Amino acid sequence: MDELYPPIPVRADGMLDVGDGHRIYCQEAGNPQGKPVVVLHGGPGSGIAPMTRRHFDPEAYRIILFDQRGAGRSTPNAGDDLSANTLWHLVSDMELLRERLNIERWQLFGGSWGSTLALAYAETHPSRVSEMVLRGIFTVRQRELDWLYRGGAANLFPAEWDAFLEPLDNVDDPLAGYAELLHSPDRAVRERAAIAWSVWEGATVALLPQQSFVNQYANPQFALTFARLAVHYFRHGAWLEEGQLIRDAGKLAGIPGVLVQGRYDAVCPPITAYQLHRAWPGSTLKLTESAGHAVTDPGILAALREATDSFR
Repeated sequence: MDELYPPIPVRADGMLDVGDGHRIYCQEAGNPQGKPVVVLHGGPGSGIAPMTRRHFDPEAYRIILFDQRGAGRSTPNAGDDLSANTLWHLVSDMELLRERLNIERWQLFGGSWGSTLALAYAETHPSRVSEMVLRGIFTVRQRELDWLYRGGAANLFPAEWDAFLEPLDNVDDPLAGYAELLHSPDRAVRERAAIAWSVWEGATVALLPQQSFVNQYANPQFALTFARLAVHYFRHGAWLEEGQLIRDAGKLAGIPGVLVQGRYDAVCPPITAYQLHRAWPGSTLKLTESAGHAVTDPGILAALREATDSFR
């Protein structure tokens, strides 16, 4: 079985006014009469990735993608005022998009931060979700943030961790330090901090080091949006109560779900996927033994296609 379907073009696109001065960019591809699925990108802040259209049989699925607030082609881009950019704004945006597209229920597909948004939406609107396919599970608990941003993953990537800390005057609270740097009036300071923040994830995302990931995350235009939104969300715990998404997973009973997780995921370690699976009746955990966090790591793409094919 091929891991991805062939590339497919965007069939329709446009902007949706979601209020608060925000407009989100949306795309559709595949069969307009097919099974609806909405793709939730990671980050927060990474934006639509064209490859994600290829996880789905285009003859069976109506594929919907959108850039979340502040990301990609949505406007305004992540700037100084992020007061109207929270997890719950994104959940409301999804519901507005579903209503605008006249969809009764849709499948949710997302990885990393996309899994966070999917869980928050599904636990808020379970009757609107047909199935879920999630990868690299992330629920924004303090232990998960501490692992990546307070020295846990540094045990695996010590040199990369030193580079992550290098821009900071005070390394005791990296999130606070980066928040200050990313809103500096000096553009050079902002860009240097954004690149350092983003390259840390680029360096840790794959099972084996891949310079292509580092180069992608080091792009200044990408890095500034990615870093600003990530720091904004993580400093606020994504506006979730501690452990909320796993605590409330019982609300997902009756929604079939597949959790695809790399055994050696250094960004989102497997314990979170395991605990979510234990709390979510009817979920299936597929632990991929030769993979880290990257969607292109061995076995991840095949497991995702198997899941979407099973639900088509």
